[in-house]
Amino acid sequence: MTQRTDSVVWFLTGSQSLYGEDTLRQVAEQSGRIAALLDDAGLPAKVVWRPVLKDAEAIRRACIEANTDETCAGVITWMHTFSPAKMWIGGLDALDKPMLHLHTQADAPLPWASIDMDFMNLNQAAHGDREFAHIQTRLNVPRKTVAGHASDPAVISRVEDWVRACLARADLRSLKLARFGDNMRDVAVTEGDKVEAQLKLGASVNTYGVNDLVAVVDEIDDASIDALVAEYEDSYTVAAALRKGGDRHDSLRYAARIEAGLRTFLTEGGFGAFTTNFEDLGGLRQLPGLAVQRLMADGYGFGGEGDWKTALLLRALKTAAAGRPGGTSFMEDYTYHLEPGKELILGAHMLEVCPSIAAATPSCEIHPLSIGGREDPVRLVFDAAPGPAVVAGLADLGDRLRIIANEIDVVAPPEPLPKLPVARAVWSPRPDWRTSVESWLTAGAPHHTVFSTAIGIEVLTDLARQLGVELLTIGAETTTARFEQEIRWNQAYYRLARGF
Repeated sequence: MTQRTDSVVWFLTGSQSLYGEDTLRQVAEQSGRIAALLDDAGLPAKVVWRPVLKDAEAIRRACIEANTDETCAGVITWMHTFSPAKMWIGGLDALDKPMLHLHTQADAPLPWASIDMDFMNLNQAAHGDREFAHIQTRLNVPRKTVAGHASDPAVISRVEDWVRACLARADLRSLKLARFGDNMRDVAVTEGDKVEAQLKLGASVNTYGVNDLVAVVDEIDDASIDALVAEYEDSYTVAAALRKGGDRHDSLRYAARIEAGLRTFLTEGGFGAFTTNFEDLGGLRQLPGLAVQRLMADGYGFGGEGDWKTALLLRALKTAAAGRPGGTSFMEDYTYHLEPGKELILGAHMLEVCPSIAAATPSCEIHPLSIGGREDPVRLVFDAAPGPAVVAGLADLGDRLRIIANEIDVVAPPEPLPKLPVARAVWSPRPDWRTSVESWLTAGAPHHTVFSTAIGIEVLTDLARQLGVELLTIGAETTTARFEQEIRWNQAYYRLARGF
C-alpha cells in the first residue's frame, strides 16, 4: 500500500494459563499467523507479534514496554481465547499508546463437521473479546474497534487508517513548529493556547524573528540558487519572463534563495512545520510563495498569517497520508458560486497552495500582490485534481480544541480562470452547500483549512480519538438540526469530562 516507515505496531494476544501448554502453543501459532496477515498487507508500519499474554504482570509489563519503545506507534489487541479482563486493568491503566481492538478469529470459515469442545476452547474470541471490551469501557479506554477476519480487505483498510493516525499522533508528539512573526493582527481564529496545544497534541510552537530567517536567506550561495532554478525549469512550466534572460529572472532567483534559506533554517532547527505572516516580512523582498508550496509538497506543515493550528493539522495529515495517491494542502474557502442547485466553493490563498493536489503540471508565474508591501512574488498556479476529498480545520474554543471536517467533491472549474493568478480548488460540499456552510459556521470552524484528496474521515476520526480532541463531521447524512444537537451534546460532555 505504501512505503514503510521506521515505526512499528505491536500485536498483543490475550489468553490464560488455564488451557495448558498444548492449547497455548496453538494460540501462539495462530496469533502469529494473524499478525503476519496484517504485516503482509503492506501497512505503513510493520506489525510486530509479541508473546502471548497470560497473566496480569506480563500484561502490565508489555504495556509499559510499549510506552517506552519510541518506535512503537500503537498496539493491536486480540483475545484469542478467553483472557479474564481483570488481568488487563493494570496494563490498560498504564498504556499511553493508541490501541486498536481487533475482534477476529484464526480462520474465516468454521470446520463444521469436525468442531468439538477442544476446538471451542481454542477458538472463543467471540466471547473472549466481549470480556475484554467490557473492561475497556469500564476503564474508559479510548480505542478503535474493528470486527472481521484479518484477511478481509475492508478490515485491512480500517486498520490501515488507524495506523496512519498513529503515525500522525507520534509525529505530533515530537513536532517543532517555527512561527516567523506573530499572527495577523485583529484576527481571532488564528489565536490559540499554545500550552494547551502542546499538552493535547505534543507539538512545540515557538516564534522566531523574521530577520533570523533573513540572515540565513542572505547567506545562500549562488550554486544552491542555480541548482534550484534548474529544478524549477525541469519540474514546472516556467513563464518566459522568469527564465534565464527574461526581465524577471532575478525574481525567480530570489524565490529560490528564500526556499534554500527556509529549508536550511527548518532543517537545522529540526522543525516540521512553520508559519509566515504578510504583515511581518522583515528584510524579505518577497512574500514566500513558491518556497512554501514546495516545502508543503515535501511534507512540511504550513499556516498562512501565523496560523500555527492549521500548520500543525496539515503536518499531521501529511504524515497520515504519506505514500497514498492524492495530495494534502493548506487551503482557504475564498468565494462562492451560488447558482441555485449548482452551488460551488472556490478555495485558494494568496500564494500558498500545495502542488501535491494539482491536476496537471503547475505553471511557475509572477504577478503583483496587493498586500504585504514587497516585490511581486513568484508562485505556482494550477487547478486541483477532481475527486472526493475532505477539508478540515482546527479551532481553539477556549476550553478545548475542536476539529471540524467536511466531506467534499472536487470538480474542475466550470469555466477557465485566466485572470486568477493563484493555485485553486473548486468543490461541491456534502451534503449540499447550504447545510455544509451553515454547519461549518455553527461549529465556529476556522476559515483556514487542510484540504486532502489522500485521506478520508476515518483517519481524522481515529486521530481525534487518539488525541482526545473533539471532532465534528459534515457529510452526506448531515442535517443542520442534528448537527446543532451534536454540538450541544458535545458542549455538555467535554465540560463534564474535564472533571473526570
